[in-house]
Amino acid sequence: MHSAILEDSPNARINKTILDRYLSLPLQENVVQATYVWIDGTGEDLRCKDRTLDFIPSSPKELPVWNYDGSSCYQAEGSNSDTYLYPVAIYKDPFRRGNNILVMCDTYKFDGTPTETNKRKTCLEVANKCLDAEPWFGIEQEYTFLDFDGHPLGWPKNGFPGPQGPYYCGVGANKVYARDIVDAHYRACLYAGIKVSGTNAEVMPAQWEFQVGPCVGISIGDDLWMARFLLHRISEEFGIVSTLDPKPMPGDWNGAGAHTNVSTKAMREDGGIRDIEKAVAKLSKCHERHIRAYDPKQGQDNARRLTGKHETSSINDFSAGVANRGCSIRIPRGVNDDGKGYFEDRRPSSNCDPYSVVEAILRTICLDE
Repeated sequence: MHSAILEDSPNARINKTILDRYLSLPLQENVVQATYVWIDGTGEDLRCKDRTLDFIPSSPKELPVWNYDGSSCYQAEGSNSDTYLYPVAIYKDPFRRGNNILVMCDTYKFDGTPTETNKRKTCLEVANKCLDAEPWFGIEQEYTFLDFDGHPLGWPKNGFPGPQGPYYCGVGANKVYARDIVDAHYRACLYAGIKVSGTNAEVMPAQWEFQVGPCVGISIGDDLWMARFLLHRISEEFGIVSTLDPKPMPGDWNGAGAHTNVSTKAMREDGGIRDIEKAVAKLSKCHERHIRAYDPKQGQDNARRLTGKHETSSINDFSAGVANRGCSIRIPRGVNDDGKGYFEDRRPSSNCDPYSVVEAILRTICLDE
């Protein structure tokens, strides 16, 4: 990447090789650096801070509850700012390696009630009611690389690249940008223990996608949020911004979604297509509720993306079809031919909270709410 492209990024100017001298310093056997990660009051952005442990934890329950300044994260008033972190999932740390860990956390107010952006609590309650259905989820996370000035990476500063067409799954310096970050992120997710299943360049130049899953129930949310953290953290080192905005460029350019693939045990068994069709029928009756759950602004972000163009359905209408990427719900051709499998809900936005998405889907297709 030519340094002039990122000349305004302070991180891009730092000599990263110097850090290796310090990361290679030996530590005592039971010393662990734990990075606590949480969702802030925007419902989109992630925060983190570190602490030292004197033991190697084997489960989140062994980790101490911690606190932070909620008033600086849009989650509390300055006069009563302590907000609490409850560890829920542990991942290996691909930056420090060794016994060091990343910790996904829930957030709670001083009185023990969940913060407004803690969607995991109710999602877990719903998921526990659906254990017999054995729901699996896979989410296709689309995102866009931006230069430090907020302009899509690699785009002309005073114009636009050529029209969409050659960029999807493209190869070549004139078609894809920042593959180094994509490969670094992919490997880091695998090392961390995130169930990432693949990645590819997307339709708009500087836009990419990675897929997480299949995961059982609540774990899709934990894995996706931590994968997002790694994406932002790795991009930070390169001096590049990764945005999950569902429509980063207005006009004749594709938006970004978080297409959600869903199946239950019954759908995966012979004749499961009938259960898929029943689920689609249930979803058709709750379209507005799902739209509100599928982006952090209760549909306002998705309104910029779900226009009926650029491989999207209209935000105002529910639709379903086989192999149709212009529908709300897509049944893959192979699933239709096999008579079993899964369906894809194409409505969730790229900046959705996966806990909210999972909860909404399970309430509709499993609990009949």
